[in-house]
Amino acid sequence: MTDTQVGSKDASSIAPGRLVLLRHGQTVWSESGQHTGRTNIPLTDTGCEQARAAGERLREAFPNGFDQGCMFASPLRRAQQTAQLAGYGDFKVLDEIAEWDYGRAEGRTRQEVSEAGGFQWDVWRDGPRSLPESLEGDWVETLPSGEQVPVHNGPGETVEEAAARTRDAIDAVMPLLNAGHDVLLVAHAHVLRILTSQWLDVDPHFARLLRLDTAHYCVLSQYKGDNVIEHWNC
Repeated sequence: MTDTQVGSKDASSIAPGRLVLLRHGQTVWSESGQHTGRTNIPLTDTGCEQARAAGERLREAFPNGFDQGCMFASPLRRAQQTAQLAGYGDFKVLDEIAEWDYGRAEGRTRQEVSEAGGFQWDVWRDGPRSLPESLEGDWVETLPSGEQVPVHNGPGETVEEAAARTRDAIDAVMPLLNAGHDVLLVAHAHVLRILTSQWLDVDPHFARLLRLDTAHYCVLSQYKGDNVIEHWNC
């Protein structure tokens, strides 16, 4: 047997790594119920504490941590704060795991959107583009801390478009998983739920059935050739 054949055999015997998903901690909008897609708001003090606690739970579950180059965060501040406070600050930014772009619903509660649209709107069923174009525009939100953040209401994304992004994210980290590395993604509730649906190769609307609380983590893995959920909302 040649050295090349030996190397190939060893590589094929490597167990695939696990894909670990961590949702960011609390923000003022996650408490108020305002749709928080691309608006770049920070964690609350409670959210910061949640992020630190999530890091402790992850270190218990993954005592060997995550190798360099195997930690990724959304481009949005709340996810990056969570990664840093959890103890995983050596992350790369992965644009594909930015939160679902809620478009015309951004910064508004479901009730506000429903009243403006004239029907009982549901983001999973109807999507942002079912809302009237009159909801588009740019404005500034003043947070309780006094910080002002710009809010953009555009057309938004369909759930299928968001799902396509998450498939790209999975493709980006799959070589690391196949090489046996555990991979950490720190991002947002809806996009991580949608990513999970694509890991399972099911309709992205299935994601609405997956509850994911602030600063909780999930583990996706492979079992007997299938992509599976190993742990959820831990």
